[in-house]
Amino acid sequence: MLPDAVPASLMTLLAAFSPLFTAPSFRTFTMLACGFLSQPGKRTVVGMLSGAGLSRRVPHDRAHWFFSRARWDADALGLAAALLVVSLLVPAGAPVDVAVDDTLFKRRGKKVWAASWFHDGSAAGPDKTGYGNNWVVLGIVVRLRFTSRPVAVPVMAKLVIKGTNSKSRLWLAGQMAGKLACALPGRAVRVVADSAYAGGELRDLPAGVSWTTRLRKDAALHALPPERTGRRGRPRVKGDRLPSLAQIAAGAQFTQVTVTRYGRTETVGAAVLTCLWYSVFGTRPVTVVIVRDKPGSAFGIALVTTDRDATAEQVIERYASRWSIEVAIEDAKQIFGAGQARNRTAAAVERTIPFEIACQATAVTWYATAGHDPADLHERRALAPWYTSKAEPATSDIAAKLRRVIIAARFKPSRPDQPTPQEISVLRLAWEDLEPLAA
Repeated sequence: MLPDAVPASLMTLLAAFSPLFTAPSFRTFTMLACGFLSQPGKRTVVGMLSGAGLSRRVPHDRAHWFFSRARWDADALGLAAALLVVSLLVPAGAPVDVAVDDTLFKRRGKKVWAASWFHDGSAAGPDKTGYGNNWVVLGIVVRLRFTSRPVAVPVMAKLVIKGTNSKSRLWLAGQMAGKLACALPGRAVRVVADSAYAGGELRDLPAGVSWTTRLRKDAALHALPPERTGRRGRPRVKGDRLPSLAQIAAGAQFTQVTVTRYGRTETVGAAVLTCLWYSVFGTRPVTVVIVRDKPGSAFGIALVTTDRDATAEQVIERYASRWSIEVAIEDAKQIFGAGQARNRTAAAVERTIPFEIACQATAVTWYATAGHDPADLHERRALAPWYTSKAEPATSDIAAKLRRVIIAARFKPSRPDQPTPQEISVLRLAWEDLEPLAA
């Protein structure tokens, strides 16, 4: 896929990554990105070349060299993807909402770098473990004009490596959030994650980063430290130990609030408490929001945030938006084919997933800024009339439309006023083959 055969609307976005590469490497990056996004089959390294239509024109070792030996940084690539998403999909000056989660990309073989046994919630059996590479994925949560739900656009990914600092998923998440905050000076970065992402590593969060997570039921909460007495000695850094979460909820005063979460607007009870979670956030005060779904029932979940300015409604809705990163990771695997490459060396393994995540972010950004058309939904429902309740384009629709645009741009007639019969036939077959894939 030569740069002059890339759709202009897509090339404008890919150009944002050009400062990260040398000229030859950026040419290879463009080829592989277009091949990855237009390949309906396996997204292996050579599959990307095949998807770009270059399997007979570009040697396959050039594609492998790009991941294993070329001079480019995976963290810088993810950061560039994040800045691209923020600049085009997040209102200027608005806080940047971020969701974090981890996932296992299953692999085989003892020579795969950093592969090991990790927790895998989708695994069969009671052990819930799988063998492969474990990745922590950071996505930027945005609101798109053609969807009613929040959408997480994955932009950065870090590999979990046992025996190093990177063995901690929380540490990796904090590193990515910190780099994003440094790249966006003056912008608030609001991170949301599940209860697994709470620990002592969060004591040194940058000033512009807030963290929202689910509070564990056995969390040791403390009151705010008392005023200084003026006596000699070290002042207290935390107040008295508070009762258990269940006891706090039993004596709390709940207020009815209206929230929109998981596609529904509902009224729930919320009790708010300001305290310290010293073992996790140190001396930084936090706000605890205890949520009760029905009056008179036991509380459902308790949320904790370092964002002191957020209301109870905002905290509840922000945590509910965390689910969008689960959807984004599933889309990365099932629709975009992330993780299908079979690289084994350290550099190649650590670069391939961030490359594929950046391509996914580019695809979503392309559709949101240039590819969306209200007629897409009508066309999709005409092709699949049994989807009577379909009211919004899905990720599969985004991937299918971009695939068609890339393939169409590849087949340019030698004379604009008179395309050859072979070009017409190839283009028609490309479109026909893609219609079942959009289903």
